[in-house]
Amino acid sequence: MIDAIAAVMPAANAAFEIQDISVAAPGPGEVLVDVKAVGICHSDLVMVSGAFGTAFPAVFGHEGAGIVLAVGEGVRKVAPGDKVLLTFNSCGECRHCRADDPAYCEHFTALNMACARADGSSRLHSHGHALSDNFFGQSSFASRAIATERNVVKLDDDADLALLAPLGCGIQTGAGAVMRSLEAKPGQSLVVIGGGSVGLSAVLGGVVAGCAPIILIEPQQGRRDIGVEVGATHVIDPMAGDLAEAVRAILPGGADLLVDTSGNAGAMTAALGLIANKGRVGLVGLPAAMDATLALPVIQWLTQGGTVRGIVEGDSDPDRFLPELAALHRAGRLPFDRFVTTYPFAEINQAIADAHSGKAIKVVLTL
Repeated sequence: MIDAIAAVMPAANAAFEIQDISVAAPGPGEVLVDVKAVGICHSDLVMVSGAFGTAFPAVFGHEGAGIVLAVGEGVRKVAPGDKVLLTFNSCGECRHCRADDPAYCEHFTALNMACARADGSSRLHSHGHALSDNFFGQSSFASRAIATERNVVKLDDDADLALLAPLGCGIQTGAGAVMRSLEAKPGQSLVVIGGGSVGLSAVLGGVVAGCAPIILIEPQQGRRDIGVEVGATHVIDPMAGDLAEAVRAILPGGADLLVDTSGNAGAMTAALGLIANKGRVGLVGLPAAMDATLALPVIQWLTQGGTVRGIVEGDSDPDRFLPELAALHRAGRLPFDRFVTTYPFAEINQAIADAHSGKAIKVVLTL
């Protein structure tokens, strides 16, 4: 066993506790990573609520970045000393994985949300007791994490791990929703609902794809300001008046593309009335209620030829897409660092509070 520290969630909706833990050596196909930075994502906070039936105490975290310490039997993609990003897990064997579409792996829920190995065992222990782990195949709110060969992506030797950590989920989800899921083309109009890290990443994806105009809908002034800085041509405060009127004042015919990152039922319903003929809506935001539904105006959508679809991880194939995003940032075309704030790992609870209050947008913990 390997000594480490972790931010342990002792019970649903409690505060994180920094604890000494022990980590098992990597098994076949597994990779032991010395975690140097980890982003905090909305999905971590949903899991903290116990909504998915997780057994507590548990270790979450799924935007890890670090250095490979050891590899298990059969691992060929990375070696000790390699810098890596950690991302979502996939089986590699189902029809979607074989088609290089791992975000829709037929075993995605079991591999990413079950918080245990397939045999039910845990890699992590504290004071002799097992912790729920394996969240997104990594549980990287810890100084050491066990991932798999499938969900590690090798980086250049000079990569800035604290900067690139959030690529593993939030940034690739937002940018990928526009660039990959909705297959944006130059000149298409884009509306993004929600100016958090995923929404701002969608704006960035729109800029890379050549979308115009790009409209960001966000209630917080600070986030609207950053939206303009990173490429939104228009910003709208949804609390200032009728949302449809505000959007159609800019786009009389409606939007070609719309991405909802808010998960807000009212916002998603409003989105259905904002599209142009053959407009496409992508749903990214996770609703608060697990049984949330969306009423589709069938006649409108039949006559407009509209499309609405759910999006997982921006349809990412991480081994290809994450290096592409890193290269875009290096070239100055994906400046997501504009909305990243770093905190020491021990300040995880303060970091979450600042994210909730709007003081911070994308939080990255450094070790």
